[in-house]
Amino acid sequence: MNRSEQLSKLQNTEKWDVIIIGGGASGLGTAVDASSRGYKTVLFEAVDFAKGTSSRSTKLVHGGVRYLEQGNVHLVREALRERGLLAQNAGHLVKNQSFVIPNYNWFSSFIYTIGLKIYDLLSGFLSLGSSKYLSKKKTIEMLPNVEQNGLINGVIYHDGQFDDSRLAINLAQTAVEKDACILNYVKVVNLLKDDKNQIIGIKAIDQETGTSYEIKGSVVINATGVFTNAIMKLNDKVYKKYIVPSQGIHLVFDKSFLPGEHALMIPKTKDGRVLFAVPWHNRVVVGTTDTLIKKQSLEPIALESEIQFVLETAQRFLAKKPTRSDVLSVFAGLRPLAAPKEEGKSTKEVSRSHKIIVSETGLITITGGKWTTYRKIAEDIIDKAILKGKLPKKLSNTQHLAIHGNKPTTPIDRENHLYIYGTDISKILQLQENEPELQEKLHPNHEFTMAEVVWAIRYEMARTIDDVLARRVRLLFLDARAAIEVSEKTARVIAKELGHDENWITKEIEDFKHISKGFFLSEFR
Repeated sequence: MNRSEQLSKLQNTEKWDVIIIGGGASGLGTAVDASSRGYKTVLFEAVDFAKGTSSRSTKLVHGGVRYLEQGNVHLVREALRERGLLAQNAGHLVKNQSFVIPNYNWFSSFIYTIGLKIYDLLSGFLSLGSSKYLSKKKTIEMLPNVEQNGLINGVIYHDGQFDDSRLAINLAQTAVEKDACILNYVKVVNLLKDDKNQIIGIKAIDQETGTSYEIKGSVVINATGVFTNAIMKLNDKVYKKYIVPSQGIHLVFDKSFLPGEHALMIPKTKDGRVLFAVPWHNRVVVGTTDTLIKKQSLEPIALESEIQFVLETAQRFLAKKPTRSDVLSVFAGLRPLAAPKEEGKSTKEVSRSHKIIVSETGLITITGGKWTTYRKIAEDIIDKAILKGKLPKKLSNTQHLAIHGNKPTTPIDRENHLYIYGTDISKILQLQENEPELQEKLHPNHEFTMAEVVWAIRYEMARTIDDVLARRVRLLFLDARAAIEVSEKTARVIAKELGHDENWITKEIEDFKHISKGFFLSEFR
């Protein structure tokens, strides 16, 4: 996947069937669905793939236990089915993760045991494993650092765990392999309309060169997540709020706070939220919160109240108590929830189901949804375009379409940190063999190598330090301080590969340091 090649494809195509704005989960999923049906497809992302919400999730592919409690059986059943399909189609990225719920009263024990049996039944033949009652002794054995004071027993159940931005990159690669044109750092600045006020294309600007493009297409799809309202401003004469952003934050800790293979799930915190502590890339991700906010941002900052909530809740349920000084990284993400009809609704009342809006101008917009159901969302979007007469009828074939990197018949060695590259592992190893200096570690305390940095630049369209360290090798999310320490080294490799000068290196390091401030607690920014 090469940006120059993608630009050439853009310049040599007169008209597209499908134009997609937004390179997150929904946009990239739609590009895969459309291109695999045979439609000429182009996608524009204003910054980098999964730069926003789609790289800042809880790293779970799940049905949503709490949605079951809310009675949203349809959403849970759909998500569980998609969870099973994603585990088959991207097995190198999605793993079966066991979750243990520690129970501190008998009523909770009974309710969660029954509820999770229903969860199992809803997953059908795509189940990842059955839930089971655990004795107090077994619960402690599975969660060695669980708070034992008052513990009665536990319940274990299964869900999926994955790497979100790696899946985004693999979806982009899959779309390119299906002949789509996929571009990052190209911003859509206007919608083109005919004399009947119908959308016939878009105007976009290459953020790197300043080159402007007018692109014609049969259908334009707005998949910009929390920035949906901005695109709708270009489309509507009267402004209306289509999405409301809800913020969720996560704290990252050393593995010692959750030793072993099992994740911890707290189904009801003191204010009724759900909290997870999940093993991820040899660290532990703890979250999340659910806070309605007024303004969207590419770099959302965790609120002090959110940090305190996650810390205090983790301290209640872990024997070894995490403190502020133990936080390796903090990241915040914004959920693009479909706006409620009534103002002032809490995030719990705002639907998590996706919603497709077709404007009078013909613009198709997706709101809501989540990573787990990205494939079904994409299928529904293209089906809607067909229903509206924008495209000739062709059936979706993504249900069993392997995502780039999938290794369906090969056992996955998750002890090797390169497992997330799937079928590309051998190519990265070959890169190290051909260029021995690339065997060097990116940072002495982490497994990532310089070969992965070069791979990201040459074959995954990484253009900046942030692209590499946040969304290709994930170091910024795992250890913000370490990411800062290797920022200059990373910048120099990018400059060498892409032909940038010293001025670019200096500015790039400054930009990355500014971005990385949001990944530190306030006293370290």
